[in-house]
Amino acid sequence: MNQKSKALSRRKFIGDAAAISALGALGVGAVISSCSRRPEYRSPVFPDQAPDGPVLRAGVVGCGGRGTGAAINFLNAGPNLEIAALGDVFQHRLDRCRNELREKMNVEVADENCFTGMDAYRHVIDAGVDIVILCEPPHFRPQSFEYAVQARKHIFAEKPVGVDPVGVRSFMAAGKMAEAAGLNVAAGTQRRHQRDYVKTYEMVRNGEIGDLVSANCYWNQSKLWHVNRQPGWTDMEAMIRDWVNWTWLSGDHIVEQHVHNIDVVNWFFGKHPAKALGFGGRHRRPTGDQYDFFSIDYVFDDNRHMHSMCRQIDGCANNVSEMIFGTKGYTNGQNRIWDYDGNLIWEYEYPLGDDGQPMNRVAISPYDQTHINLVSAIRNGEYLNESQNVAESVMTAIMGRVSAYTGREVTWEEIMESSLSIGPDKLEMGPVDIAAVPPTPGTAPA
Repeated sequence: MNQKSKALSRRKFIGDAAAISALGALGVGAVISSCSRRPEYRSPVFPDQAPDGPVLRAGVVGCGGRGTGAAINFLNAGPNLEIAALGDVFQHRLDRCRNELREKMNVEVADENCFTGMDAYRHVIDAGVDIVILCEPPHFRPQSFEYAVQARKHIFAEKPVGVDPVGVRSFMAAGKMAEAAGLNVAAGTQRRHQRDYVKTYEMVRNGEIGDLVSANCYWNQSKLWHVNRQPGWTDMEAMIRDWVNWTWLSGDHIVEQHVHNIDVVNWFFGKHPAKALGFGGRHRRPTGDQYDFFSIDYVFDDNRHMHSMCRQIDGCANNVSEMIFGTKGYTNGQNRIWDYDGNLIWEYEYPLGDDGQPMNRVAISPYDQTHINLVSAIRNGEYLNESQNVAESVMTAIMGRVSAYTGREVTWEEIMESSLSIGPDKLEMGPVDIAAVPPTPGTAPA
């Protein structure tokens, strides 16, 4: 019996600790039906810590804030875990990550395992590590993910997993290669590892709000950071330092950030939308070529709708949430269910704090929980591969972005067959022929 078959044969959805790390039930949603005879779904009870085992060595690709945070999340996951290699395009980001690991986690990464430059990802993956933590700017993720799979490494891949259809399809293909090789892949869509969301998903799947009808999802917030270009920087250096504001590097914020909320709806509905029609615009962003806001009408293949809204502008009303509506009631997806008279009919029970009051947060951070579940899957001989789920959610976001940029309705088939690949032809420090000009709907190419 091969490794995958063995893992699947041992998977259970309730009961022992081995089942807890088997997240396939969370990674593949099911179309929700109101049939009263459906088998009851039980969500896994996640472990508070991964089991002990032989040392697992991880390498981090991309040493910015998220990469440093993911390294700490990995170290928090359980015993005998090490950060053994670091890589980033820039020395200053590597040094900052290295210092933070030293000060906060008492971890020292050897000089010979610290790499800089555009090919740093290769050196990290080849440094004798067992797990690769991919947190570089999203444009680079498909190539580093594929290289890690070819090197037979287990992987944590931050979202988004690409910025264009060509890159995301490449990630999907490498995810299938990882499956064939029995490699575990966890994704940065951490709500699927967040205990209140997981319990709410169980309630919805078991019919608490009836048949799902529609959904709204939001990520409206103030602007993120930007980096002004400095004398002496090449185009490439300036863009990578300011990566969150350039579509070819981040995918735009509907892809880079709002994908979290889109992923929740895809998860609860058990499918991705079939088409998208939307709009967006730019008013105040000081650098880059991205939009400041998007509004997308997504339509599933059965004509149910999801409205997606995201914005990054200072001084506006903020909202980061999901709302999922059924025939009997509705939920925020995270911790509450109401009926249509406005009565709260279910609420997640949070653990109590030292003062005896609910803490209003889950016992284990979902960022830590993701790595706990990844390490548990590896050490328990189970199997976890979230590559297809995260890739479909990213492609959903790209479908909405392309619709907003062009003003056209875009179908899933069109985006999956698209040859769109954005970014410079050469990934090297020097000039880049990409201007800071946002797309104009009605004239922009697909």
